[in-house]
Amino acid sequence: MITVKYPLIVILVFLWVGFVCAISFMEAWLKFKAPGVTVPVGLGIGKLVFGALNKAEWVFAIAIGLHLIVDGAAVGSRSHLLFVLPFIILLLQTIWLLPALDARANLLLQDIPAPSSNLHFYFVAAEVIKVISLSAFGISLFKQIHS
Repeated sequence: MITVKYPLIVILVFLWVGFVCAISFMEAWLKFKAPGVTVPVGLGIGKLVFGALNKAEWVFAIAIGLHLIVDGAAVGSRSHLLFVLPFIILLLQTIWLLPALDARANLLLQDIPAPSSNLHFYFVAAEVIKVISLSAFGISLFKQIHS
């Protein structure tokens, strides 16, 4: 039999994973394949959607963190490190990557050439690490009970 020690945390973790996968790995590149979506329109949509995703991710991160504290989960355990990493990534995305990507998009929206940048690569790499770490954290909350 399999049990879940913190079911609400598991739900929140996998909702967070779902949001990131749906937006970062599907919407981000699919919008440019839609008929009539120009680069300026796509950039505007991207800024709006990724800003909203960032806010939703903070709701998930704070809710998970509060539940870990309230439920008396053993802070410092190995599985909790899998939560700390996405939290740090989200913080870096919020204070550095998203503002830098928004500034770049603003230049392009004003028809000002933007210098070459690895920001998108860093963002995608951060999203991949975040999804893997969150998934491993969620899975770590499942326990196998032998009867």
